[in-house]
Amino acid sequence: MRIANLSGRLVIVTGGPGAETAYDVEKNSNGRFGSRPQAVYDEWEAFTSWAATADLAGGTAVDPVELGSPAPEPRQVLAIGLNYRDHAAESGFDAPSGEPPVFTKFPSCITGPRATIALPPGGHVDWEVELVAVIGRRAYRVTADEALSYVAGYTVGQDISERILQMAAHPPQFGMGKSLPGFGPVGPWLVTLDELDDPNDLELGCAVNGEQMQHSRTSDLIFSVPALVARLSATLPLLPGDVIFTGTPAGVGLSREPQRWLAPGDVLTSTVQGIGEMRHAFAAAKDGAP
Repeated sequence: MRIANLSGRLVIVTGGPGAETAYDVEKNSNGRFGSRPQAVYDEWEAFTSWAATADLAGGTAVDPVELGSPAPEPRQVLAIGLNYRDHAAESGFDAPSGEPPVFTKFPSCITGPRATIALPPGGHVDWEVELVAVIGRRAYRVTADEALSYVAGYTVGQDISERILQMAAHPPQFGMGKSLPGFGPVGPWLVTLDELDDPNDLELGCAVNGEQMQHSRTSDLIFSVPALVARLSATLPLLPGDVIFTGTPAGVGLSREPQRWLAPGDVLTSTVQGIGEMRHAFAAAKDGAP
């Protein structure tokens, strides 16, 4: 199953690619489930049970421009650093071996899969394509073996990063440099794991103006999604609708020679196999506004 945020309303998506049809959940469930996309995660088990046998009607064509994040208002946004060996190497670090490096992105940075993102004046803005996992039920001190049963599904993410702000403090303040408005794109929809041939081995990548920048597979993650859910939930409860950015592979602009940053007019395309594509344009901020 795929669910999406279409013009602020929760929908089930069928068909595609390029010919997707959306079915409004509130209308098809006769109000059993509401229209808010974020609210569905608090009723995830009941919702998936209903959706499995629902006779959907009133479908409309999906306009990608109208898509928002499938988890637009998470209470917690957790992110993992250096979770691909090639990215750790290009960053000048040893690959983590004990615990995954964890930081947070502030929920206000979340945006959808199609948007124009403002570049801060004088900034060095970088790309980081990631597989994103969304939590479907409260997880606290769960084991890796049971962890995926707490995951609602996967989606595509970009951990966009302003490197000057990120590196301004010592040690670096990741949360600030990675939480500017629009710096947490997520989409185009959430895909449940049963829709994926192998949810542990998905191709992912991103391109700037059609030029490939990153390309890898999630089977190369140092800490898999089950391992991350287990390790994170050992410390804090993961709540329904929480978002986990699982890490980025090699190819970021910071580590290139010469370094490369996103500029006004650039178009960033991000993909994960079996899930879909995000597409973002970048523009200079106007009148000092983000």
